[in-house]
Amino acid sequence: MPEPPNRILILVILWFAGLYLRLPVLIAPPLTPLIDAELALNQTQLGALTTIPVLMLSLGALPGAVIIARLGPALALVAALVLLTLASIGRGLAPPVWILFLNTTFVGLAIAVMQPAFPSLVQRWCPGFVALGSAVYMNGMLMGEFIGGGLTIPLVIPFVDNDWRAALAFWSLPAILIAGVVLLCRRLGVTEESVGKEGPPIWKPPLGELRVWQLGIILGAAAAGYFGTNAYMPTLLEFKQIPEDLPHYLLVFNGTQVVGSLIMVALATRLVGSVRPIIVVSWGTLLGLIGILLLDGFLGLMGAIVLGLSTCIQLILVVALVPLISSSRESAPLAAGMFMIAYLLGFIVPLLGGLIADAFASPAMTFTPLMLLAIVAIAISHTSDNLGAAEAHSN
Repeated sequence: MPEPPNRILILVILWFAGLYLRLPVLIAPPLTPLIDAELALNQTQLGALTTIPVLMLSLGALPGAVIIARLGPALALVAALVLLTLASIGRGLAPPVWILFLNTTFVGLAIAVMQPAFPSLVQRWCPGFVALGSAVYMNGMLMGEFIGGGLTIPLVIPFVDNDWRAALAFWSLPAILIAGVVLLCRRLGVTEESVGKEGPPIWKPPLGELRVWQLGIILGAAAAGYFGTNAYMPTLLEFKQIPEDLPHYLLVFNGTQVVGSLIMVALATRLVGSVRPIIVVSWGTLLGLIGILLLDGFLGLMGAIVLGLSTCIQLILVVALVPLISSSRESAPLAAGMFMIAYLLGFIVPLLGGLIADAFASPAMTFTPLMLLAIVAIAISHTSDNLGAAEAHSN
């Protein structure tokens, strides 16, 4: 186990690297008015600035596993951070518009390499505090959502004088510094890379294993609940004739993501690896969706709070489970398979909700696929012995 100073440094690196699992994606929505004013994009193109990276998180999982197997998780993280920086800043080379979307695709692919690298890194860097390491980088990821989505308009855009290209550079350049710190710590031996001789690295996600689908579907329910609610909340509240409540709903829904991640940092060693918390938050996701759909006023806001906390904690519990139920050579491909399934669901299920709503001319129908997926996740969490397999190792 690393000495306490090294442990703190490792957790700091994991947190800052975790920021860039979401921050480059979530800075796009606040910048879309400025981008649209210059490039005259249609609504589909504006939405694609956020949805393309989400789709790439699924489609890029398999290539990400191959890169991790060849380079190792630390060097794969460094390479992904470099690509992420170049692609994120490269979005500002538009026009032409195709450059904007090509680099947006590369942003998603870079993050698709980073995501499955983290469980393997946590195993290698955090012996004896795996659950804490997982909770810390996931807290960084969720803070990246909050920082990118919440601070870009009030702080960064005025600072760069309404220049959306400068705003992209402002948020993207620090990723290069993080990559340099990872390389330096690796060279100095601060981060432990040796995990014993377990055979050659594995790159192929074990899609034939039931646990990959179990974890992927439960994680997918959280992802679909989060992305779908953010996408359809304005339309739903307009349908319920309370559009003025939208800022309050979005504030408590996204704000509780941060609160939930802080709770998990504090309680990670108690909760990660047990099936019971997964069951509780799976139910919380369903009940939160129902609450937002059917209730108004204070009770509706409580539904948003329950959904925000549940999807956040559900995400962390499932992702943090991977390094506890797999060896170091299995964790990256297992995570890649899980993310591939989860984010494909996170992309398709909300899209299906929109199609159903259009077909029935009822915005309330947008939540139907989200709730059905949440019910499937509940059934899996109640009936899957594999989800509790790590309980003996979570201390």
